[in-house]
Amino acid sequence: MLEKLETVRSEGISEILSASSLEQLQEARQKLMGKKGMLTEILKELGKLSGEERKTVGRLANEAKEAIAAALEQRQEAILAEASAFTGEIDLTRPGMAIPSCGLHPITQMAYDLNDIFRSLNFEVYSENEITSELYGFDNLNFPPEHPARESMDTYWIAGTEEKRGAERLALRPHLTGASIRYLQQKGAPARFVYPGRVYRNEATDARHERAFFQYEALIVDRDFAFASGQLLVKSILEKVFGQEVDVRMRAGFFPFVEPGFEIDMKCLVCGGKGCRVCKQVGWIEVMPGGSPHPNVLKAAGLDPAVWSGFYINIGLDRLVMMRYGVDDVRLFHSADLRFLSQFR
Repeated sequence: MLEKLETVRSEGISEILSASSLEQLQEARQKLMGKKGMLTEILKELGKLSGEERKTVGRLANEAKEAIAAALEQRQEAILAEASAFTGEIDLTRPGMAIPSCGLHPITQMAYDLNDIFRSLNFEVYSENEITSELYGFDNLNFPPEHPARESMDTYWIAGTEEKRGAERLALRPHLTGASIRYLQQKGAPARFVYPGRVYRNEATDARHERAFFQYEALIVDRDFAFASGQLLVKSILEKVFGQEVDVRMRAGFFPFVEPGFEIDMKCLVCGGKGCRVCKQVGWIEVMPGGSPHPNVLKAAGLDPAVWSGFYINIGLDRLVMMRYGVDDVRLFHSADLRFLSQFR
C-alpha cells in the first residue's frame, strides 16, 4: 500500500508538471483526485487496514494529497501566465490607439441647455407619454370638431381607435400642448413649467420639416400676468441660447389654444437675415407660436379665466438647433449619419 501510494504521488506530480494546457491539467486532476481517481481509491482502502497501518498510510495519503493539490495550483498559475505573456516586440515610439470620443446629439444638448436656462428662472421640467388622446390633444385645447389637424392627414391615430372619440381615441402626440392641461389638472396654479419632447405629424419632409421632430414648450399661469413679461421671456431665452442679442418679431396668428395668439419669428442666423432656403428667402424664420392661454383651455384645466392668465410658447427645437449651428436642412439631424453628427462632439 505504501509503495502504491508513493508511485501515485510521484507519477501524478510528474504528469501535472508536464501538462501544457488547462484541459490537460483538468484531466490529471480527475485521474488523481476525482471520484474514481487513483488517490481516492487508495483512501477507500484504509478501512481494511489494521489500526497502526491505517494511521501510517492515512498520514502519508494526506501528505500526497496536499502535494498533488499544490502541484495543480502551481501549474495552473504557470499555464495562465504563459497564455497572457506577450512575446512580440514592443515599439514604444508608436502612438496609442485613440479612444473614440462621444457626445450628445445636438438636439439633446439644446434641450439640456434650455432646461438649465428655465430652471434658473424657477421653472419645473415636466414630461408625459408620447401617446396621447383626442381629449388631451384636441378637445381640451379648444380645437373645433371639424379642425383639419384631427384628420389622418396630420395626425397618426393608433390602429383600432380611429372611430372612437375623446379619451378612447389614441394617437402619437402631434404636439406637446396637451401636457399643459395634464399638469394644471394635477398641480393647479400658479404654475411655471416646461415640457420638452418628440412629436409626430404625417406631413411631407423638406429642409424645415420632418415627420418626427422635437418641441420645447413653456407655460406660465399666474394672476394678472403681463403680456410684456412674456415678450421679455422670449428675448431673454433666445439671447441665452445664442449668446448674443437676437432680433425678434411677433405677428398676430391664430392658434385655438391661445387668445391672443402670435407667430414669433427670429432673424435667420443661417444667412444673417439676407435670405436663404431655410427662411424661404425672407430673412426671418418662425421658431415658436405663443400667446395667452385661451379661456376655454384654462376652464378645461379646472381654472377660472377671470382669475388666472399667463403666457405660453412652443419652441421648435430642431429649428433652434439649425440656427445655432448654421445647418440648412433639418433632415440631417435625424439621418444618423456619423459623418455629420460627429461635428457636434
